[in-house]
Amino acid sequence: MAKTLDKVDVVTVGVGWTGGIIAAECAKAGMKVRGLERGKERSTADFAMIHDEYRYAQRYELMQDLSKETVTFRNHRKMRALPMRQMGSFLLGEGLGGSGTHWNGMTYRFLPYDFEIKSETEKKYGKNKLSSDYLLQDWGVTYDEMEPYFDTFEKTLGLSGEDTNPFWGKRSSDFPTPPLKKTPILKKFETATKDLGFHPYMVPSANLSEAYENPDGSKLNACQYCGFCERFGCEYGAKASPEVTVVPAAMKTGNYDVTFNANVVEVLKQGDKTTGVRYIDTITGEEFIQPADVVVLTSYMLNNAKLLMVSDIGEQYDPDTGKGTLGKNYCYQLGPGSIGFFDEQMNTFMGAGALGMTIDDFNGDSFDHANLDFIHGSSISIVQGGNRPIGSNPISEDIPLWGAEFKKASIENYTRTLSVFGQGASMPHKENFLSLDSTYKDKYGVPLMQLTYNFTEQDRNLHKFITQKTVDIMENMGAKKTLGGGPLGDYDIVPYQSTHNTGGTTMGNDPNTSVVNTYMQHWDMENLFVVSAGNFAHNSGYNPTATVGALAYRTAEGIQKYRKQGGSLV
Repeated sequence: MAKTLDKVDVVTVGVGWTGGIIAAECAKAGMKVRGLERGKERSTADFAMIHDEYRYAQRYELMQDLSKETVTFRNHRKMRALPMRQMGSFLLGEGLGGSGTHWNGMTYRFLPYDFEIKSETEKKYGKNKLSSDYLLQDWGVTYDEMEPYFDTFEKTLGLSGEDTNPFWGKRSSDFPTPPLKKTPILKKFETATKDLGFHPYMVPSANLSEAYENPDGSKLNACQYCGFCERFGCEYGAKASPEVTVVPAAMKTGNYDVTFNANVVEVLKQGDKTTGVRYIDTITGEEFIQPADVVVLTSYMLNNAKLLMVSDIGEQYDPDTGKGTLGKNYCYQLGPGSIGFFDEQMNTFMGAGALGMTIDDFNGDSFDHANLDFIHGSSISIVQGGNRPIGSNPISEDIPLWGAEFKKASIENYTRTLSVFGQGASMPHKENFLSLDSTYKDKYGVPLMQLTYNFTEQDRNLHKFITQKTVDIMENMGAKKTLGGGPLGDYDIVPYQSTHNTGGTTMGNDPNTSVVNTYMQHWDMENLFVVSAGNFAHNSGYNPTATVGALAYRTAEGIQKYRKQGGSLV
């Protein structure tokens, strides 16, 4: 029998960026907040020996244990969905800080176009630019409404960058810290793109260029350019992450605590309100009920949707009828790009997760799509992240994949190869959605999340267009040989592509097309809030973290309003 714990004002399910932000803001406002984290506690001190590529980058030490919980996948509804047995297309984080611990740190705001994509596309190109199979919708807020939350998130991180991009939205203040170093590799990209008439700028980076103290009093150090960012924690405390920023800010109020190894399996409800959550201690197997006045789902977007589904909250999306919103608008991201082989050696083994340069000349609606067979676009970047020897074996297509010739080419090319890549936007399609699997369950007896997804014609057309742009840039950088990525086929769960999964719990100003309102308050339960990249109505040509962080600050504001006035906030 489950043991009932003392009631708290707010409980968050997951302690990453969103859970940490909610906790800090609500605890500072005097609320008693409890975070439930199904992983373990960790801190900067745990990362002293983290420069182990095999353990962390290849064997995913900081990631979710898929033998306990995973997702099933199929390309279409007639296909049998099977479990992802090993980390593949995307990496699911677990433990204090979540994916915010092992992220790269690339921190872009979504474009003004993104928040009003349906209205702006129809205004410029008409209602038939995409077929009715694509489920475009506005977000219910504008960039200008979101700007103050972006600003707050960036100041929490101490974000390093430069405001020189002519295509993004206006900022209310400059970046908190200057951009990272402009290395010779980045200067190659800068010169080549400027020669082509484009507008390069330094990637906004959560790997900080200098020491910084944020408004909450959290101190971060300067990046050492060691090259161990993505899939690693930062032993220098130089990469902004929840466990060095918002979690300590919440803790020092005295109004916050975290329960680790607490896997939430159900959101409890009575009538049109939630009463708390039920969780299982992953070590002892004991069950607990955590009552709360406000429940906030702050775990990864797949798990947020899953918890709503297993708790029977909201209407599951039906692709046959188009009815229902839960699980709808699942989007991913495209990875067009090219590899260039050079004669000269470069320090490719040094870098930082977000040490890079980007152009947005082909992102959003910054270029004319009137005669193109797709909408939106892609950022195009070069990142000097620090190539590691196990995962970096660039070879040309005429080299065998094993043997002496492979080894020789790998060693030769390790410091003589660069990549220019795009992050292609993903538009929602009626056949791409999330649902519960009817066959497979996790260790705790809960159905697995089922992902039904495939690339569409919009994706393939965009991928082809951006790939050619990356080839043009690479050739202009002086590569002796350039290999552009092949045409986009069917989506597969392997190999790794991006952890930028979005949708399933979309936000909006209409309950007929969204799961939550513009404060991330659930339409059907006024004291339930759901915040993650699941709130995105589509995916942009950028990393999602800045927009997730901004939504979390808006959600925290909404919770405080709700505690004072009750009822629906919109």
